[in-house]
Amino acid sequence: MTEDKELRYDPATIEEKWQQRWAADPGLYAAEPATSSKPKYYVLEMLPYPSGQLHMGHVRNYSIGDALARHMWMRGYNVLHPMGWDAFGLPAENAALKNNTPPRQWTLANIAAMKRQMQRLGLGYDWATEVATCLPDYYRWNQWFFLRMVEKGLVYRKKSKVNWCPECATVLANEQVVNGCCWRHEDTLVEQRDLEQWFLRITAYAQELLDGLENLDGWPEKVRTMQRNWIGRSQGTEVDFGVEGGIEKIRVFTTRVDTIFGATSVQLAPEHPLVAAFAAADPRLKASVGELIEEQRKAREAGDLGVIEKHGVPTGRFALNPYNGERVPIWVANYILMDYGTGAIMSVPAHDERDFEFATKYGIEIRQVIKPVQEEDGAKLLPFCSEDGVLINSGEYNGLTCAQAQKLLQESAARQGFGEARVIFRLKDWGVSRQRYWGTPIPMIHCEKDGLVPVPDDQLPVLLPDTIQITQQGGSPLSRVPEFVHTTCPRCGAPARRETDTMDTFVDSSWYFYRYTDARNSSLPFDPATAQYWFPIDQYIGGVEHAILHLIYSRFWTRMMRDLGLVKNDEPARRLFTQGMVIKDGAKMSKSKGNVVSPDDMVARYGADATRMYALFAAPPDRDLDWQEDGVAGVSRFLGRVWRLAHAFEARAIEGRGGSVAAGNPAELKLLRKLHQTIAKITHDFEGRWHFNTCVAAIMELVNEIQNADPQLASGEVSAPVVRELLTTLVLLLAPFAPFLAAELWEQLGGHGSVLRAPWPQCDPALAREDEIEIPVQINGKLVTLVTVAAGSENKTMEAAALADEKVRARTAGKTVAKIIVVPGRAVNLVVK
Repeated sequence: MTEDKELRYDPATIEEKWQQRWAADPGLYAAEPATSSKPKYYVLEMLPYPSGQLHMGHVRNYSIGDALARHMWMRGYNVLHPMGWDAFGLPAENAALKNNTPPRQWTLANIAAMKRQMQRLGLGYDWATEVATCLPDYYRWNQWFFLRMVEKGLVYRKKSKVNWCPECATVLANEQVVNGCCWRHEDTLVEQRDLEQWFLRITAYAQELLDGLENLDGWPEKVRTMQRNWIGRSQGTEVDFGVEGGIEKIRVFTTRVDTIFGATSVQLAPEHPLVAAFAAADPRLKASVGELIEEQRKAREAGDLGVIEKHGVPTGRFALNPYNGERVPIWVANYILMDYGTGAIMSVPAHDERDFEFATKYGIEIRQVIKPVQEEDGAKLLPFCSEDGVLINSGEYNGLTCAQAQKLLQESAARQGFGEARVIFRLKDWGVSRQRYWGTPIPMIHCEKDGLVPVPDDQLPVLLPDTIQITQQGGSPLSRVPEFVHTTCPRCGAPARRETDTMDTFVDSSWYFYRYTDARNSSLPFDPATAQYWFPIDQYIGGVEHAILHLIYSRFWTRMMRDLGLVKNDEPARRLFTQGMVIKDGAKMSKSKGNVVSPDDMVARYGADATRMYALFAAPPDRDLDWQEDGVAGVSRFLGRVWRLAHAFEARAIEGRGGSVAAGNPAELKLLRKLHQTIAKITHDFEGRWHFNTCVAAIMELVNEIQNADPQLASGEVSAPVVRELLTTLVLLLAPFAPFLAAELWEQLGGHGSVLRAPWPQCDPALAREDEIEIPVQINGKLVTLVTVAAGSENKTMEAAALADEKVRARTAGKTVAKIIVVPGRAVNLVVK
């Protein structure tokens, strides 16, 4: 082929043309109503925070979802592919403080800028369903849900030790503390403070959230494991130890009640209520406990509470084992947590690693009460932590297995009234109070007469004031706005004050995908019937960093809405895909690291198609992508080859319209075989593996094959109908990955209607099948040669071809072929001696 100026690929011109045309057709990406006869497909990428600029990490995420959406449109599905903005949050307040720009103004300007970027990239979103969580028509429903949870007993308020980020000047959920630091400010240590807080009773759904993971086989096992560990179910026994000389009881939780005869101390968390009572009469104990509390605080803030150096102090008091009346000393230990179990444990150093370490350090008795079923010579005896043993030194329970003893001891405790079976969870209730302005106001009123009073539904939304002074000091900015704070109690009519905390922004993202289905509903969060049609989401796409926070909260929210009668599904998403990160200069691409690559720059230099296609081609979607701009340039060059190829044979393709496509000679057969093999591969990858990098590679191989047949195409040896089939199908295969170029070439080749609605090509298995295949031959596990046999050959034919090969004969001369292993259609392995 010859090249001249007219055949040069000009992505800027092509993409501007189609961007304008698509913008003029607001229904292009719109889903059909729930009455559609087409099968539905809801594909969704996690909505972004409107920070102002997309980077290539965003582009990769959205390109994956967009490719899938376009493919499903072409497969004839009714596709919902929406986008919105997780628009509340601290960065808007930071910007207001830094730039003297109101948070709303800053946020909406960023939304407009990022939306323009998405449209320039050609992302196929139905903008009619767009939501921004910072707008009253959205956050009124956050408040409505809060009030429904108040009615169902899922909301409460209490004084609690909370995680406080000095940089954010607000409370963080446990899940927002990463290695002792704020999840947004990775170098800022989180402090512990006591504040009155609002909580959502997510623990009411703990068991259901755990059980539901078994049904999420379309989610990565890594995510399910992370959630199982975070929910953290422990099944065991609660037992009451009496306090010698007093009426108090110390309730301990243990998963190993079979070891209770080996308990040689009881240990309390430094903040256990009994510790305060003991310390009140003992100044030395009080000082020592204060030191333990400080050690625990520092360990929490550093994020290494699990590996804290264990310290403790004896109280001088004794507890009584309820099973045998034995006196055991009561200690206070810094590794016992008040917020796990009961804040007290029975310490069994012979059968617990932590207890053994503590007892060894402080000279506390170590008494073995479980012995292995089979003791091995030279094996470390203590601590013996396995449950594969039998009881010793345990009175009437001697000789029982651990499982037998647990059952009987638990029954005995229940029968005598000093204990019971119990299940506890690591998962804690969700603290949703935040001392910031830019969030959903909590719809509660403080009345001196009636206490806490919910805002009536007809007074929603409780609006954020437009004018606010943000200092990030001294609690919530709302508390300094009199016209917001001062109100009237809806119950008694007396003067009252509004709650000034706002909601955690993870509330916003826990249900936004339901709002997409009915984004303009002013009577309900969404129409239940419409949601029932679309849910669960067929494919959800986002980063694995959301495995704990967003994904657990959204699973809880779906169940809460189910119990309100709004939805019937238990889970928000049937399938979840977690894409890899984009890495530059050895670190995840992010603003904080200063290694962000703007897609605007890439689009300006190479075009949107090349930018998107590189994000899909450079690595498997589930792996990290090491950013290389040269790769974008390479993809742009490839698209230029496609452009020139289509233009070189455009006339012949148009000439072939309506003609019969058949392989009339070897050249046509070879090209059509490669075409249908490519269709099969890409279709298979969309249906399962999502290895879009190999999809793009397969398209490149197809283009190479067609270009290598340039003489046959030019001479007429390849018929015009076959030329048309090759080029139009190539464009269809390219459409999910490079939509601008595909739209342009589809139009120029005389394709009918929009390429987005053109049927996805179907593979003809007979055409895709090779006449001959190459089979690897190994001798003693090492590859020696490749032999060619007819496709579908029997094992004997493959064996004969291998033995007849010259390289094989040379390697086996004078030796004995002891064994021949044939993998049908795949390989021949010879064992030679």
